[in-house]
Amino acid sequence: MTTQLTPTAARPHAMPQASSRQVPTTSGAAPIRDNGYRTLQVVLFVAGAVLLPLGLVVIILGWYGAANTPYEYDQMSYLVSGGLLGLGLTFCGGFLYFGAWLARLAADQKESSRRLADTLLILADVTSRSAAGAPAPAPAATRDPGAVPVIAGSGTTVHRADCSLIQHRDDLRPAGPDAPGMTQCRLCKPELT
Repeated sequence: MTTQLTPTAARPHAMPQASSRQVPTTSGAAPIRDNGYRTLQVVLFVAGAVLLPLGLVVIILGWYGAANTPYEYDQMSYLVSGGLLGLGLTFCGGFLYFGAWLARLAADQKESSRRLADTLLILADVTSRSAAGAPAPAPAATRDPGAVPVIAGSGTTVHRADCSLIQHRDDLRPAGPDAPGMTQCRLCKPELT
């Protein structure tokens, strides 16, 4: 089964999304981009969920074997194979749970910083428009963060904040109404009012 994704600009009937970094899909398939933290978190969580209880079971089996034999050499083999191996599996499972928790924190932090960057772009756009004397656009709470016209670095092209050409860039700055000589992106076609 193959799924073909089309760019947002090629679909005029696509609804605007509140998130400026996600490409909406109509196929129901999970987006592939920026899914690394979730995949890592699931893998670490499942591995920890298997290894931690397995280590406890091995420790209990080692104790049971050592408790039910009168010979010291058998007890030592149960201690080494059951006790130490079980202890290692338990610690490994615990560390994997900790890694899953860290991956979750990293994903939450990435989402939080993305939202903060979108909010800062909207605020910078509103303040640049009010300083230039242009009429104030819709309130910032109701505006789409992806609709803010931005310039990447020292470029001469104005893009929307959710343009796929500049999604990877961190040096975005709002393009105010006083941006003479700037060309409009042919892919996202931002409004320069």
